[in-house]
Amino acid sequence: MLHLNERLLRAEYAVRGPIVQRAQELEEAGRKVIYCNIGNPQALKQRPLTFLRQLLCLLEYPALIGKEDIAGLFPRDVVERARMILARHPHGTGAYTQSAGIPFIRQAVADFITRRDGVPSDSRRILLTDGASKGAQAVLTALLRSENDGFMVPIPQYPLYSASLTLYGGHRIDYYLDEQKGWQLSAEMLTKSIDAARARGINPVGIVVINPGNPTGAVLSPDNIAMIIDFARRCDLAVIADEVYQENVYAPGVAFHSFAKVMHGMGETAVPLFSLHSTSKGYLGECGHRGGYLELRNVPDDILAQFIKLQSIGLCANVPGQIATYAMVAPPREGDESYPVYAAERDGVLADLAHKATLLGEGLNRVPGLSVRVPEGAMYAFVRVELPPEPGVDEAQMSDTDRAEYAARRDEAYCLALLEETGICVVPGSGFGQWPGTLHFRTTFLPPRQDIDALVGRLGAFHQRYVETLSATAVATS
Repeated sequence: MLHLNERLLRAEYAVRGPIVQRAQELEEAGRKVIYCNIGNPQALKQRPLTFLRQLLCLLEYPALIGKEDIAGLFPRDVVERARMILARHPHGTGAYTQSAGIPFIRQAVADFITRRDGVPSDSRRILLTDGASKGAQAVLTALLRSENDGFMVPIPQYPLYSASLTLYGGHRIDYYLDEQKGWQLSAEMLTKSIDAARARGINPVGIVVINPGNPTGAVLSPDNIAMIIDFARRCDLAVIADEVYQENVYAPGVAFHSFAKVMHGMGETAVPLFSLHSTSKGYLGECGHRGGYLELRNVPDDILAQFIKLQSIGLCANVPGQIATYAMVAPPREGDESYPVYAAERDGVLADLAHKATLLGEGLNRVPGLSVRVPEGAMYAFVRVELPPEPGVDEAQMSDTDRAEYAARRDEAYCLALLEETGICVVPGSGFGQWPGTLHFRTTFLPPRQDIDALVGRLGAFHQRYVETLSATAVATS
């Protein structure tokens, strides 16, 4: 008989969980489903950037470069880029690369970080990865040394971290984000969380921070980041800075600040920092190409060598994804023939996302019983849901575990009913974690604008019907 790893059986990944499986069944039966469960831009009609796809086209089929009419099909700078890449990486896209990635692309990433932050970056400490997820999992794999080790993880969080910690045998140490203060981090909550973990015999080795936030859409201030770095230094923690949404910032007066930049400004050289970026988000939306990088700072050479060894066990990141990463960090420049189209497409995607974030946030806030902070960044809204109490249920008398399980049953039932009645697929807040006694769901604002209008209207009408049904049932059973 075949027996599975118990850790795999216990791992949960809500954004592709049972509700999504039901959505796929409905779609196969002919129902239209609006998938708002995952940040998958091109599946929701965001068009790929022309520059990136032209570059990949030439590199996947280099014979095109020698055609006489190539100038009529591809801008000159794209052709020149393809020739340059093939000159520096003559094996093309079908051969393995160095384990850490193609050297000139690692240098391009370092140059990008230096331009972005005004701080030095070392290409030797850049690893090209299959999306940011593999970079995050590499850090968890390397730093979890015993069954007592754990990582501090934000609540609400992206379930990659909780699922991966379960798979690797690490402890998840929850720290709550402050919903009333725009989902910023609190030094008091961090201290309370780490003290409670240590009291249970857990050894905290790192802290995960997602900025801009998933699922919250919040953007951290430089002061908040500095507080986190100081906390990590005092508590001897490594930092995983998940910064894949750094291009997705929309709110006026708000800007992305990297952990690397803030750390450099503090003169901090002791806190290990592992920064993640990806081609899946931003304005590229190239989820399927699985491109990304991991930058290591304040990490000794012998530790770096172990990370490269870990990369070598998987041979290397996929090569088209490495090329996509190069296109992300070294896009066309003003004066290049491809630049006008590139800039128009980039700006159009970001402007559209900013408009839809406001459209969704303001629309849902007009629905009695639904509330959300209008997303400052990323691609999601974490919507708070108010439901009438159930007869005979006193949450105040429940244990924390029972209260969490009760909330999970309620928000899963809500999201399933929403799917069945409207075709809108969202993720229950319990899949990300939430403050005890609260209910949420996460939705993207990636669908086309006309679908966002429909989404808000259907959500509002559904919520009103759902609450009325619950209230009528409560009266009937009282």
